[in-house]
Amino acid sequence: MSEIQNQSTHWADIMADKIIREKGDKELYTCASGITPSGTVHIGNFREIITVELVVRALREKGRNVRFIYSWDDYDVFRKVPRNMPDPELLEKYLRFPITLVPDTTGRAENYARGNEKAVEDILPAVGVHPEYLYQAERYRSNRYAEDIRHALEHRDEIRAILNEYRTEPLPEDWWPVAVFSSFTNKDTTTVLGWDGEYGITYRDDELGRTETIDIRTTPNTKLPWRIDWPMRWVKEGVDFEPGGKDHLTEGGSYDTSKNVVRVFGGEAPVTMRYDFVQIKGHGGKISSSSGDVVDLYDVLEVYPPEIVRYLFVGTRPSAEFAISFDLDVLKIYEDYDNTERIYFGLMQVNEKKAEKERRIYELSQVDGHSIPMEPGYQIPFRHLCNYLQIYSGDMEKVLERLPDATESQKERLRVRMKCAWAWLQKYAPEEFCFSLRSDGDMYDATETEKAAIRELADFAAEHLDKLSEKEFSAYIYQTAADNGMDNADFFRLIYQVLIGKDKGPKLASFLKACSDKAVEILRRY
Repeated sequence: MSEIQNQSTHWADIMADKIIREKGDKELYTCASGITPSGTVHIGNFREIITVELVVRALREKGRNVRFIYSWDDYDVFRKVPRNMPDPELLEKYLRFPITLVPDTTGRAENYARGNEKAVEDILPAVGVHPEYLYQAERYRSNRYAEDIRHALEHRDEIRAILNEYRTEPLPEDWWPVAVFSSFTNKDTTTVLGWDGEYGITYRDDELGRTETIDIRTTPNTKLPWRIDWPMRWVKEGVDFEPGGKDHLTEGGSYDTSKNVVRVFGGEAPVTMRYDFVQIKGHGGKISSSSGDVVDLYDVLEVYPPEIVRYLFVGTRPSAEFAISFDLDVLKIYEDYDNTERIYFGLMQVNEKKAEKERRIYELSQVDGHSIPMEPGYQIPFRHLCNYLQIYSGDMEKVLERLPDATESQKERLRVRMKCAWAWLQKYAPEEFCFSLRSDGDMYDATETEKAAIRELADFAAEHLDKLSEKEFSAYIYQTAADNGMDNADFFRLIYQVLIGKDKGPKLASFLKACSDKAVEILRRY
């Protein structure tokens, strides 16, 4: 790695340096992320995952050994049925159960939590993310945390005092730092009544009125509440870095309490950083796992190749809110990425500070940090690529025939990009952006004057279209309008109607050059 890269000012490299500085020189650094799989894991949740992955990559590029763990908090309570889940009436019956005991009505896996987990685990390798997964339901139900639960019980008063510092109303004297799922109903509708000072906990099932004493070394039904569970696991896993959403990192939020509770377990809080929300533009709906109004990584990868998905997060500081677009801003996002690529390969000249920044963004945007492309992608604007796809009705190989100078490597990347472009055109592109060429027999009802102008343009295009530059051919289009006594706007509207049945369309000269033989064929019908 070059000296410039070692001195990178990218936020991931800065954070990696901070971790090394604050946690000291270690044989192994542990970076953590995690979520409750209470519903479809959306693209906002992905921001935490990719934030950690980028810091992990930066640490590894500095020669450090890193463990990247991702915790599925699948022993949390099932509180709400998302709207996008099938058979909601069945799921309603499992409210207040741990989500790992809720059935998966999608049929993807053995339980509800696993179905949501598997969807994420299957897609993350596509964007170069390979964490080690930890399943908290399995850990709690196999009593791996029995001693940690007992430790919390022994330090009950100390933990309560810490939590009360951040509460407007103090916890009651009979509060216990443990939650119990009823062995009678599997629900968390229980009240802890007492602890015997060893491993026995007595609780009441509040729905049935029944009481039971359980041994935390053998029961699958106990767990620590979130603000105690999180810091306990920091110590258990030796976590050095874990970011948090702005809700967790607000003053008095769960990070503030946890960084004090962690000392009860003999540890220190990890280095952290705040990440903000991700907005969605041109797709509709608020992102919420529990409501079911979600845009997930599958949706985004349908419109953007993996390296551009990464680019969206790499190029934005985690603390800054940003939008992922499905509307016409898609064009700008592709253009911005292509500019970064051009700077990386020296095809676009900028000052050295800007070049250093963009080179690092490009490197971190690649799915495999060890396999940076040897050449830039084929430099065709995304708008033009969309036009080609619409001209050839989505036939990617016919589009590639129009780009004979593309290398095999560039063609491979172009196929991925065209698949995304075609999906965007079919599902999200504004109606005014979309078109299709008129088919045989589908004619515009032109006047004789208009037909004469169309024929003149057809004859000239047949002979000169492929020989003239776009600028030269554009000048002739205006000349044709003048020769036939037509206003420029009326003539342009006429040609668009003849070709695509609309009053407006892509920039006419470049569009005609892209259509070439197809355009001449349609014009000559008149």
